[in-house]
Amino acid sequence: MRKALLAARRALPETTRAGWDAAIAQRLLDWCAQEKVEELGVYWPLHGEPDLHGAYAQLAARGVQLCLPVVLEKHAPLAFSDWTPGVAMVKDGMGVAVPAQLRLRAAPATLLVPCLGFNGERYRLGYGGGYYDRTLAQAPPPRTLGIAYACLKASFPNGEYDIALDHIVTEGDLY
Repeated sequence: MRKALLAARRALPETTRAGWDAAIAQRLLDWCAQEKVEELGVYWPLHGEPDLHGAYAQLAARGVQLCLPVVLEKHAPLAFSDWTPGVAMVKDGMGVAVPAQLRLRAAPATLLVPCLGFNGERYRLGYGGGYYDRTLAQAPPPRTLGIAYACLKASFPNGEYDIALDHIVTEGDLY
């Protein structure tokens, strides 16, 4: 299923994806304003994930403290580094962009979680590494906002260690 969802996402035309990204970004901005979000864990898009950099810049301008997930060790929860749009970035050992100067911090109270796929119960399908699952299992758990394209909604059972997200934002809905 992961391969099929990844192929479907990568096959989306750039113009379609750009329009959907703009819609998701606006929903994110509205939600953060409504919920009075002060700190937010964001993500750097991989493999055709929704690119929300424009929203990140607007959130930073509003005074929201942003941070990016960082893998410090395998089979462990994610760590987080403070981040401001425009700072120098480097690729980590897995090819993910991270701040060149890590400024590690505690996990944020609210976290964006990119979804390869999701189901009607707000469980996400990721790439299979378990990093977000281990992160969400920590106490206190962060408030979560999954980010996905609506066309990636799928039917799959949740696993023993899966944790439902609080909300999922797509270009058309907030679940």
